[in-house]
Amino acid sequence: HNRPTSVAATIAMAHLSWRHLCLCSSIILFLTASFLPRTAAFAAAAAASSNDVQNSMPKAVPSIVYTIAGSDSGGGAGVQADLKAIYALSGGTCHGCSAITCLTAQNSRGVTSVHSPPVEFLREQLAALRGDLPPTAVKVGMLGTRDLAEEVGEWLRDVREENGGESTPLVVVDPVMISTSGHKLVDDSAKSAMIERVFPYADIVTPNKFEAEELLGRKLLTPEDVEEGAREILAMGPGAVLIKGGHSLSEEQGKERTISPEEDNASIGYAQDYLLMSGDMAEVGKPEKDRPRLCDGSRGVWLRSDRYDTVHTHGTGCTLSSAIATAWAMGQRERKDASENDEKVGALSSMHLADACCVAKAYVTAGIARGVQLGKGPGPVFHTGFPNSYKHFPTIALAAGSASTPAFRPMQPYHNSKASSSSSSSAVTLGRILPIVDTFEWIEQLVSTPGITDAQLRFKDTSDYPTILDRIKRAQTLCKKKGVRLWINDHWRAAVEAGDCFGVHLGQEDLAACADAGGLDAIRSAGLALGISTHSYAELSAALGARPSYVSLGPVFATSSKDVKFDPQGLETVRRWRELIPPGTPLVAIGGVTDAGAARVM
Repeated sequence: HNRPTSVAATIAMAHLSWRHLCLCSSIILFLTASFLPRTAAFAAAAAASSNDVQNSMPKAVPSIVYTIAGSDSGGGAGVQADLKAIYALSGGTCHGCSAITCLTAQNSRGVTSVHSPPVEFLREQLAALRGDLPPTAVKVGMLGTRDLAEEVGEWLRDVREENGGESTPLVVVDPVMISTSGHKLVDDSAKSAMIERVFPYADIVTPNKFEAEELLGRKLLTPEDVEEGAREILAMGPGAVLIKGGHSLSEEQGKERTISPEEDNASIGYAQDYLLMSGDMAEVGKPEKDRPRLCDGSRGVWLRSDRYDTVHTHGTGCTLSSAIATAWAMGQRERKDASENDEKVGALSSMHLADACCVAKAYVTAGIARGVQLGKGPGPVFHTGFPNSYKHFPTIALAAGSASTPAFRPMQPYHNSKASSSSSSSAVTLGRILPIVDTFEWIEQLVSTPGITDAQLRFKDTSDYPTILDRIKRAQTLCKKKGVRLWINDHWRAAVEAGDCFGVHLGQEDLAACADAGGLDAIRSAGLALGISTHSYAELSAALGARPSYVSLGPVFATSSKDVKFDPQGLETVRRWRELIPPGTPLVAIGGVTDAGAARVM
């Protein structure tokens, strides 16, 4: 990511003074460009300034991430893949340590021999590490014998009892039991010991389809089967379960049930993982609000990405589990360092388990896309870096069996329309500045202000539906007369009933409530545009799954105009968000801009 870190949004104030603008809007939203120009003078200056600041600051000590797993002599899976992922994903901010549970003789064509060292040697490895390099996160992989599983279970128990609270490392267990070709790698005794002695100390277990079927003793043929299976595995003791969807539901299809064409198309066209978390685990790091979000793991989350037609997927399971541990450790490092320096980066400090799963899936998807053959058999997943492309970032699917979700009214960023004046796109161009106000009187002032094309109305002084509906109708009549597009904050029912509104903006809690009530279909049927707020990586996946007209991120800087439960994002996060959102979808930066100079920087 050694590229200029600008946010290319030129804010044209037209005839509007900055003082007037700040007075008329409690939060100002700034549209970022779909491209970040690499040649702009400001970009170079911002990059130089950023590098100067970074070079002048002491580097924090990397977080420690353990991998307790087997060795792959071919280098594509096991601890070899884990250590690559730990370093590559974190950019060196995490340090990998390993404890070897078994040695394999293998190459790209398969495993020819497996040797398990004495359990005493594993004990010595873990004792040596724990006495000097305490972990922030732990990934557990192949445990080939009952003795090894019991040893790791006792070690995890001791670590939990010794640490407790926030200092307890996150434990990710990848229950390696079935090879890619379908052969069992562990016996029933080792499997039982893993369930009985390791799962109770796991924060998340990550079986693939075949491994989940081995744990459950039955086939998983439909999305409903996967969801029920996840509930049963969760009852075995872990805090969460992620059933990986690298294999389509039609693979190893049994004769007792027939999968529907739509479900088969969804499972073949996409790689869908199902995440389910216990109530306690889902509450860790959640904003202090009592309403659920679509990305809350306790309600069950389908993570979806494009499926690549390739056989070069060796080590994907190992890589995913170690990437989850690494992403979480990156968040924990940010929370710890920030608590000491009182400076946090919102999306990174908010990196909890659901967010880590989204980032890890993006990392693996990028690696699959770039996988190549090294030997005579399938090649390994490629190790890239922190996700930086919308092509690989997962969405949260509202329905697992649905092949695609209809998009909301399309819009395009201002800079897209300026860069391609001859474009035949019918998408409406979102204005460069989007003020949010909470009274009809402010709407009256905005519609008469040169340069304002969009205005958003929110309601902080009333929850009375008739009052809200009346205010929307009055505002819409005025906006329509003046040619200004009116957006309604949160109250989608009133916006649909009022008619003629241009769009609705939803926060994450209101997005979940709206989706549960069938409101997304109602908004789409009414022809309204939809904007969605995001603050964390899991929230971004949820927003992209709804295919909105625009996505917003905030607060970019600290703001006192609203009680925000997330830390300021900073300009680097805006740049990263722009990369993870399709280029034709506008990105809006929210809040904390207090002077015209800062606005021009954005």
